[in-house]
Amino acid sequence: MAEDIGCSMGRVEQMIRYAYWNTGCKGIVVGLSGGVDSAVAAAFCCRAVGSEKVLGLSLPSSVSHPADIKDAADLSRKLGIAHEVVNIDPMLSGFTSIPGFVETPYLLGNLMARIRMTALYYYANRDNRIVCGTSNRSEFMLGYCTKYGDNAADLQPIVHLYKTEVYIVAKELGIPDPIMTKAPSAGLWAGQSDEGELGLSYAEIDASLKTLDAHAWKADTPTEEKILALVKKNLHKRAPVPSLLP
Repeated sequence: MAEDIGCSMGRVEQMIRYAYWNTGCKGIVVGLSGGVDSAVAAAFCCRAVGSEKVLGLSLPSSVSHPADIKDAADLSRKLGIAHEVVNIDPMLSGFTSIPGFVETPYLLGNLMARIRMTALYYYANRDNRIVCGTSNRSEFMLGYCTKYGDNAADLQPIVHLYKTEVYIVAKELGIPDPIMTKAPSAGLWAGQSDEGELGLSYAEIDASLKTLDAHAWKADTPTEEKILALVKKNLHKRAPVPSLLP
């Protein structure tokens, strides 16, 4: 990947421009979490259509780390994009009146992801924009995402990149060090980290995914077996919705 990084980045920009022109929209909105994936996605959008057409939207909750909002704001200034911060706690609290409402980290995490995507699409509808996704290949393959939450978008500029490759591209794009060096986290509850929740480092995950892909998805190690089980379990997140359409 490192050898053809320039060509790969150029193809991403062309894809974004095609999606932008094809929809006849006036701009792009991207959710800025303060993490590397959304930073790279936003930078690609700026390179493709111009920073004046990109809106960065940060959607924190009470469990979000203040440093993430600062990093998103600093990135927005560096990229020259508009940046807005909308706290989702009032929207989240509205769901507590649902009959039978149950509060667990899993349920709240998925709810927050879907609320954030709803907010992104509200701004997209309001301003005639399209929504840029921030999913990477590692998380997409494992199903480490929320259906109709963070995996919903009008374009996905980095979903072909493994997480370890996202960092290579981020360095090439000049993403600030505070974003590059922080532990990846979806920010769904206090102290949550992606690698802690998955139980493996992204280096281990990516190595296993690449080996599995090269060997017809046959696992040879316990780590590969664990990764393969997640890939199979979450196939429904990658597959089209079942229907009788021809």
